[in-house]
Amino acid sequence: MRKKTGLLLLMGLLFVGLVQAQTAFHDFKVTDIDGKEFALSSLKGKKVLVVNVASKCGLTPQYAKLQELYEKYGNKDFVIIGFPANNFAGQEPGTDAEIREFCTKNYGVTFPIMSKIDVTGESKAPLYKWLTEQARNGKMDAEVTWNFQKFMIDENGNWVDFVAPKEDPFCDKIVQWIEK
Repeated sequence: MRKKTGLLLLMGLLFVGLVQAQTAFHDFKVTDIDGKEFALSSLKGKKVLVVNVASKCGLTPQYAKLQELYEKYGNKDFVIIGFPANNFAGQEPGTDAEIREFCTKNYGVTFPIMSKIDVTGESKAPLYKWLTEQARNGKMDAEVTWNFQKFMIDENGNWVDFVAPKEDPFCDKIVQWIEK
């Protein structure tokens, strides 16, 4: 019985270790819109606003506000990262090249945009599993409910909070967090 209990305990610890292997934002690597690996560890020391974006959504004009926010605070150890996703009503159908062109041409986006990913469902990207699951981020569950949900990550890669999709990028919660 002791051997069986010990084995079960060891297996449980290994499982917990696997789940907790990526405990901070900076542990992840993603792919940018140009197909290059982007290590989120390169953002150590910066506050990061992670936003799932879409080009054909009623909230798409938020790109302009996000760019304005980036221009205002980007020199203060703050960055925005956009993750295009086609998970809501097919509102991001384009290829990475089309998305890059759309963002640049229509909104003058200069903040980093990553390659299109899934932010919900069976193929949810590992980063978004971390962003949305308390068991992984250590703070709370925060399922993505629509395009333009905003996640706040501190300078050390810790999950801080999130803001609902319809909230303006210049809402008090985000601005106060950046400025403190």
